[in-house]
Amino acid sequence: MKNITVSSIKKKKNQEKITMITAYDALFAKLFDGEVDILLVGDSLAMSFGGEKDTLPIGMDEMIYHTKAVCRGAEKSLVVIDMPFGSYDTKEKALHNAIRAYKESGASAIKLEGGIEKAETIALLSENGIAVMGHIGLKPQFVRAEGGYKVKGKEEGEAQSLLRDAKALEESGVFALVLEGVKAEVAQEVARSVSVPVIGIGSGSQVDGQVLVWSDMLGFFEGFTPKFVRRYLEGASLIRQGVREYAKDVREGRFPSEAESY
Repeated sequence: MKNITVSSIKKKKNQEKITMITAYDALFAKLFDGEVDILLVGDSLAMSFGGEKDTLPIGMDEMIYHTKAVCRGAEKSLVVIDMPFGSYDTKEKALHNAIRAYKESGASAIKLEGGIEKAETIALLSENGIAVMGHIGLKPQFVRAEGGYKVKGKEEGEAQSLLRDAKALEESGVFALVLEGVKAEVAQEVARSVSVPVIGIGSGSQVDGQVLVWSDMLGFFEGFTPKFVRRYLEGASLIRQGVREYAKDVREGRFPSEAESY
């Protein structure tokens, strides 16, 4: 299997569903590598592994650190780094931080949140050789400003706004879009309206691909399970059981055995 590139992702539009999950370290990146098309080093790690209430506290240093680790573990899947909150609020800052992300992390692309208002920023990044994945709909970095996580596309005005955002980002040069928390029928319309792949999360099945946070889909995160998540493994239970068996063997003198000793 050849390395997956930005170009090969674009070619999957209307041809093959795109698969994407998050990854935050080399160990799991190596396990996921080649099984999915894209590994997203998401700012979701602030919540999943940092215990934060939202994604906003994480910064560029942390994102680059984790992305470098993922790139060391991934040889086939395309690696995308999330630009954290506050790292692209001006065009100049966005270019500076995106160049830094490219140079230091080894990622093949960056992802940032925003619609029409970020079109000029994305165009600038594209002009400077940086591959950009957009993110519209429910935007986690806006959760404090919007007072929570709210499904988009319920009203006609919202649906039209999403369509305008998608077209603006397509024209600005994104190679793909993440569409989060959008009513399924609106998501389908958005996917049909643009020539770049639209990857959904909580946005129905009639888009060009899907993305999930790996700790959600594999059952490691037990805080809550969003409606759009399907669990493919009870990871937390398996890990907990393994640790219990290890602790029991140590306490009862069964580990280490003679074969496990020097």
